Amino acid sequence: MAHGAGGKASRRLVEGLFVPLLSPATPQSLADAAQVHINGTDMAITTDVFVVKPLQFAGGSIGELAVNGTMNDLAVSGARGQAIVTTFVLEEGLPTSILEAEVRAMAEAAQRAGVPIVGGDTKVVEHGKADKMYISTTGIGQLLSGVHVDPASVRPGDKIILSGPIGDHGITILLARGELDFEADLNSDTRCVFPLVEALASAAAPGIRWMRDPTRGGVATSLNELARDCGLSIALDEELIPTRDAVRGACELLGLDPLHIANEGQFLAVVSPEYEQAALNALASTPGGEEARIIGAVREKPAGCVLVNTRYGGSRIIDMLVGDPLPRIC
Repeated sequence: MAHGAGGKASRRLVEGLFVPLLSPATPQSLADAAQVHINGTDMAITTDVFVVKPLQFAGGSIGELAVNGTMNDLAVSGARGQAIVTTFVLEEGLPTSILEAEVRAMAEAAQRAGVPIVGGDTKVVEHGKADKMYISTTGIGQLLSGVHVDPASVRPGDKIILSGPIGDHGITILLARGELDFEADLNSDTRCVFPLVEALASAAAPGIRWMRDPTRGGVATSLNELARDCGLSIALDEELIPTRDAVRGACELLGLDPLHIANEGQFLAVVSPEYEQAALNALASTPGGEEARIIGAVREKPAGCVLVNTRYGGSRIIDMLVGDPLPRIC
């Protein structure tokens, strides 16, 4: 299970097996979407499979998540989604009411995101083989003019921007399973972040170095991947990282770090210092970006490391996610 959790084991699997055999020409830095050049046009393409359990949760469902997740992978790669194709893997005996609800959720999410679902496939497997439903989506997008996302472009002094509170999705899924005697007024943050990315690009495109949506493995894993890929250090200020009290409380109860908890409607961006205020102003003036914050900066040393300055005046190293503390969250 750890190999699918988005942390160290996932990265070893991808870099140790999939990339060498399937995509040996792929750069060592792995992005959320691949860029392809077709007949003189640069496009972005991404694919994902959603296996969340339960299918419905406070603030969303697997159908909505499938559209938003694909659109977000394109958005943080600097692309506007143009089309999605989808595959349903359905378990024998799935009530048609559940299937219809998720198809409607996908249609509504696609309409909100402004992207057509243009095709797909359906498979049915034996009862007990698919946890009711899996959904796979592949999206293709057109790159935004002037936006170049590459960890190699990150420089010391660049600022780390987070679009909003962390951990809402992962903890909401945990509570929805009923495995924790803990009540909280909390919803998943699932949404399409492209409007925020578009606003950021309009105001600060030349200053955007890198973006990522911190899903499996959370903010900590995304920033550790960046630190490793760019060979620099990331320094965060714990007090500046927006986290809801319910998320913080659940994490303290379970011995988890909010920085490792999955998000489905937030993104990280690295911007050059001369564009930091323009970037923040653009996000704050866009619906859903009011809680965007600068949470840290890029430093030269210690190379390949993410440090968090705590509210008590000390600092700690935060590593990639190890293991699988919250399975089946997306």
